[in-house]
Amino acid sequence: MNRRRFLETAALAPLAAPQISSAAPSPNPRMKCGTQHNSTDEVLTICAALGVNHVCSTLPSRTFDAAWSVEGLTRLRERVESHGIVLEAVPLPLSSAYITKSENPNIMLGKSPERDREIENIQQMIRNAARAGIPELKYNMSILGVVRTGTTTGRGSARLSTFVYADAKQEPPLTEAGPVSDDQAWERITYFLERVIPVAAEYKVRMACHPHDPGMPRDKGFRGVHRVLGNVDGLKKFISIKENPYHGLNFCQGTVSEMLQNPNEEIHDVIRYFGMRKKIFNVHFRNIKGGFLNFRETFPDDGDVNMIRAIRTYKEVGYDGMLMPDHVPKIDGDDNGKQAFAFAFGYIQALIQMVYA
Repeated sequence: MNRRRFLETAALAPLAAPQISSAAPSPNPRMKCGTQHNSTDEVLTICAALGVNHVCSTLPSRTFDAAWSVEGLTRLRERVESHGIVLEAVPLPLSSAYITKSENPNIMLGKSPERDREIENIQQMIRNAARAGIPELKYNMSILGVVRTGTTTGRGSARLSTFVYADAKQEPPLTEAGPVSDDQAWERITYFLERVIPVAAEYKVRMACHPHDPGMPRDKGFRGVHRVLGNVDGLKKFISIKENPYHGLNFCQGTVSEMLQNPNEEIHDVIRYFGMRKKIFNVHFRNIKGGFLNFRETFPDDGDVNMIRAIRTYKEVGYDGMLMPDHVPKIDGDDNGKQAFAFAFGYIQALIQMVYA
């Protein structure tokens, strides 16, 4: 099926109100242990056994094909639900990959008319998600991808993903995007939001954007790219553009902690700012050692941020979405991080029980 025919077929899907699959709101809403790391039937079976009953799926497809049709997304939701799990969110093909590996690169390259065609596809994905009963889509607006400088050794010889700005080799000095100033980055982000967020609001689909990971020096950036979503002020500006209840954040606590000089003290006011405005749509509940421009990603109980205090802050602002593990350390003999994720799930479940006890 060619692209024009596919778009026309997708547009003919029933225009009835979105069939959101979640049950009626609980009279006592509470945070949920969730995940986004894998949504195969094998992993969903394990998640159900561990009580991880809310998930964000893996990417349905890198391109706007049948997996993104109403029927394809409905099959995805129903497969997840067959395990007794709620499909809370689905990622858009706007991943955290480096620009040459991006599924839709022209949006952040600011290249028209190519970006208009990519945005048109994203708009239709939002409509189709609503019609398939999927309430949230998450995405990134990235050129550099996730930047790290290697690994360091943590507890029990676990390997911790590490970033030290002073050790980062900025070679070549520019990415394929060329120099990208603050103003250019904001133009491209605003261009996207002005065309996409109204569609999300019309169809009542939450759009959750991940911050830039990690933040870089605001005066010089990294390889010519200024990361405007890599600092708290930038995130505040971001949510103010086309402000409405369906425009918010995939709030990665680890990434936000990487922006701060003293994460253990500063993260709580950041949670309060976005949480009180109902802009935290889901949370990557992970920890780090260190802070701005020099950090290591740790197990949740082994970093600098007091995660007990953090979950109490989320409760304080009325957050009731998913807390998800992310970027778990690597352990020899732990195939695909299964045991590391299981540890993180148990830790999160215990904190949720504690905070509502």
